[in-house]
Amino acid sequence: MQQPAFWVAVGKIIWINVLLSGDNALVIALACRGLEPRQRLWGMILGAAAAVILRIIFTGIVATLMELPYLKLVGGLALMVIAAKLLVPENEDEDAVKSASHLWAAVQIVVVADIVMSLDNVIAVAAAANGSVPLLVLGLAISVPLIVAGAALIMALLTRLPILVWAGAALLGWIAGDVIATDPAVHPMLQRFFDGPAGAHLDALLATFGVAPHFGGGGHGGETICAVLGLIVVLVMGSIWRKRKLQHAEQPR
Repeated sequence: MQQPAFWVAVGKIIWINVLLSGDNALVIALACRGLEPRQRLWGMILGAAAAVILRIIFTGIVATLMELPYLKLVGGLALMVIAAKLLVPENEDEDAVKSASHLWAAVQIVVVADIVMSLDNVIAVAAAANGSVPLLVLGLAISVPLIVAGAALIMALLTRLPILVWAGAALLGWIAGDVIATDPAVHPMLQRFFDGPAGAHLDALLATFGVAPHFGGGGHGGETICAVLGLIVVLVMGSIWRKRKLQHAEQPR
C-alpha cells in the first residue's frame, strides 16, 4: 500500500465504478423515493452496504476464475463491449423501477437490482484489480458509497463533461487489451511471437526514434501493443454504435 502504483490502481477501480454505476445509483434513488426521509437515508445506506459486500464476493469469484485459461480472453472481449456501450446514449425509464413502501422492501429492491445490473462492473473491476484482494476491497468500499452519496452530482458531472466518459471507455479498452494479453493461454503465444523476428523488427523501429527496446528478449511490449489495440477498438466500435444510435433516434416515427 506504500507504493504509488497501488493507489493508481485504486483510482482506476473507483473511476471505473463511478462510470459504470450511474444506473445502479439511479435504481437506489428510485427504490427509496417512496420512503419517509429518515427511512430513505437508511434504505440508501443499507442498500449500499449490501451492494458493497455482494460485489466484493462476486468480483473475488470472477477474479479467481480469470486465472483459468481463456477466461481472461473472454473477460477482455466482454470488457471491450462494455466499454464501447458506455459511449452509446441510453434511454432512461424511471417507471421500470418500482418504489418501495417500507425500508426492507427498498433494501431488497436495491440488492436484487445491483446483482442483476452489476455484471459489467464485476468484470471491469476484477480486470483492474488483477487478482489483488486489498485493491478489490478498498476500491469497492470507497467507490460504492461515493456513488450512492453523490449519484446526482456524478451523473450531472458526466453529462456536462462527456470527455470523462470517453476517457473512462479508453481506460477500460486499455485494461481489456492488457487482460487478453495476460491470459495463460494467450501470453505464451504472444511472447513467442514478439521474441521472434516480429519483436526484433519492432525494436529496430523503436530504436530509430530513440526509444529503448521493449519486445525482444522477453519484454512486456506485447502487452502494451494489445492494450493500445484494445483502446483503439473500443473507441472505434463505440463511435460507430453511438453514431448509429443517434441516427436512429433522429429518424421520424
